[in-house]
Amino acid sequence: MTTHLQEDKLAQRSLEVLRAGQAPSGALIASPSFDVYKFSWLRDGSFCAHALDAAGDHDAARAFHRWVARSVEAHRGLFETTLAALRAGTVPPAEAMPPTRYTLDGELEPEGDEAWPNFQLDGYGMWLWALAAHLDGAPAPDDLRPAVRLVADYLREAWGLRCFDCWEEFGGGEHASTLGAVAAGFDGAVRLLDEPGWQIDADRVRSELMERFTVGGRFKRGAQDERVDGSLLWLAVPFGVLGPDHPVIRATVDAVRRDLSGPGGGIYRYRGDTYFGGGQWLLLTSSLAWHDAVAGNTAAAIAAQDWVRAQATADGDLPEQVTGCAQTPEMIAEWVERWGPVATPLLWSHAMYLLAERALT
Repeated sequence: MTTHLQEDKLAQRSLEVLRAGQAPSGALIASPSFDVYKFSWLRDGSFCAHALDAAGDHDAARAFHRWVARSVEAHRGLFETTLAALRAGTVPPAEAMPPTRYTLDGELEPEGDEAWPNFQLDGYGMWLWALAAHLDGAPAPDDLRPAVRLVADYLREAWGLRCFDCWEEFGGGEHASTLGAVAAGFDGAVRLLDEPGWQIDADRVRSELMERFTVGGRFKRGAQDERVDGSLLWLAVPFGVLGPDHPVIRATVDAVRRDLSGPGGGIYRYRGDTYFGGGQWLLLTSSLAWHDAVAGNTAAAIAAQDWVRAQATADGDLPEQVTGCAQTPEMIAEWVERWGPVATPLLWSHAMYLLAERALT
């Protein structure tokens, strides 16, 4: 771990939260205190594993990646049935697609739970991206390679399908951040499988993004949705669809900063959000800090991280969002009555804080 992170008390607490949230299986729970987040999402977990790597805990990151591979292999029949249907020109219903989250034991979500939408492609792309980063460019070891190939094959057949986005919302089914994650996954497959042909798939997804997901010189959240979304920050850092200095990325980040900054500097997911009132999300504020740190905008990155630190509880826990300046405050009570207070701690918030701090060193 770097000296900077060793001296940062919130970084230390963030690492503690990530480690405490890792099950013996290797799965990383979304939030230990929020009942409907008791699963391990590939999306959250991939960022958390990347943060563990950044903090020097490679063993914990390795345990997560091996858990994903085991979970995928445990449901190989589901993947192969889906692949066969897609290759035959049939699209299975969303509920029959491979899930974006598993129980901490790698099983499918039990029937009867209050189900979240579960057909998301981004998490599988994020896993390939995070695993490739974990292995630092080396090919996948023999015991992980079958799961890597199965996931890459699944993304190759499914990436053009309409699915739920990273926020578990459908919104037309076509999402720039999802395609960015898939492109990063194909980039990862090039290295993990040592097969250059996957670059063709990555470039095809990049072309789709540039052709159908831009407006006014910037990316838009959906093919038919011109709004900006905080998740668009990931298209450059860390997914590398385009570089941080590319004009389209600069225009996108400017739009996020202009349209989604709340009082004090926290970042909203998107305009019109009603989940817990649509507050400012810590993980997105650290995402902006991460981007700014990589792009050389150090002062802005430090300011964003200062805002995140100010939202920590007395115990040093970071929530998912803060609702003091919510977009739709009349919706807060409805969500609190339904599920309780905002998820705290959220492992993903702690992961993004760590990644932004690491980028500032």
